[in-house]
Amino acid sequence: MNILALNWQDLKNPMSGGAEVHLEELLRRIAAKGHQVTLFCSNYEGGLPEENVEGVKIIRAGSRYNFNLIAPFHLRRLIKQNSYDLFLEDINKIPFYTPFYQNLPMIVIIPHLFSTAIFQEVNFVLGSYIYFAERPLTRVYRKKQFCVISESTASDIIERGVPREQVSVIHCGIDQSLYNNDAGYKKYDYPSILYLGRIKKYKSVQHLIEAFKIVKSDLPDAKLAIVGAGDYIDELKKLVVDLKLSDDIEFPGFVSKEKKVEYLCRSHVMAYPSLKEGWGLTNIEANSCGTTVVAARTPGLRDSVKHEYSGLLYEYGEIEKMADLLKKLLTDDEKRTKLEQGGLEWAKQFNWDLAADKFLELCFEVSGKND
Repeated sequence: MNILALNWQDLKNPMSGGAEVHLEELLRRIAAKGHQVTLFCSNYEGGLPEENVEGVKIIRAGSRYNFNLIAPFHLRRLIKQNSYDLFLEDINKIPFYTPFYQNLPMIVIIPHLFSTAIFQEVNFVLGSYIYFAERPLTRVYRKKQFCVISESTASDIIERGVPREQVSVIHCGIDQSLYNNDAGYKKYDYPSILYLGRIKKYKSVQHLIEAFKIVKSDLPDAKLAIVGAGDYIDELKKLVVDLKLSDDIEFPGFVSKEKKVEYLCRSHVMAYPSLKEGWGLTNIEANSCGTTVVAARTPGLRDSVKHEYSGLLYEYGEIEKMADLLKKLLTDDEKRTKLEQGGLEWAKQFNWDLAADKFLELCFEVSGKND
């Protein structure tokens, strides 16, 4: 097949996140099987207008601020110049509404929709723009095949009016050759909590900081690492100062994959307090490294954490409950070890090769091409 994919950004973009990991893990494996794959996305400072990354031809244009405006013109040109068999649109934030200007066989990939959660992240004006941009989605794409990464997102799409038979759930995988504890890392010699991910307001890391303040009252030696970068980091650092926790909370920023794995292996528990996610890939990565998770019972996270087996869930925003669960896991070695073992078994189910095979089957089905 000859496949054209559209996403706001690619994995090399400094603003990339889980959506980019998901799409490109699939595309690279499809390309490795001999298919032609092109990804069209926005450019960034220092980004090449065109390059080949592990068999995927990446074409970049514009910026993340104007990409939705210029995309239709570039896509029409690409489609006119090439004989594509299938078109993939990754809807990550604002839809491109491509059915208005292209009619290729199509799969709509949705990590998750923001809905009202967007108002937790941006101001009312921009939030309203994104919220109302999402509203016509199911009408515009009503005859297309959807591919989502969790049962929560599937339910969201179906509740908006998409027939169940048009929604496929294919879970994310992980790179188990990377996310493991083959290096034999020991847990830190102090009670340790980790947050690892982008630093965005809707991720609610401020809840974790407030919960950590409670944890410290009973476990004065406890430490918290907030690993990652994002536009909400200054507010979090200010909160840490206000709560007099500067000596106990570190902000290493963006780290290498190797350092990320070390944090995942050595921390006693990882926390994920987000309001909404497509899946919660970091939960599975932590489990695969032998670390259990405490997460909010929210869309995506409740799918990636198997409660009382791979980790523990609490109701979003219940800071004292989160603190109680964190203290429980930091002081009850038997409970934590049981969840660590369960997490290792849970993580074995998630494999990018398997996910890519399932996605490729869907591509053949939608394109009408023979395998």
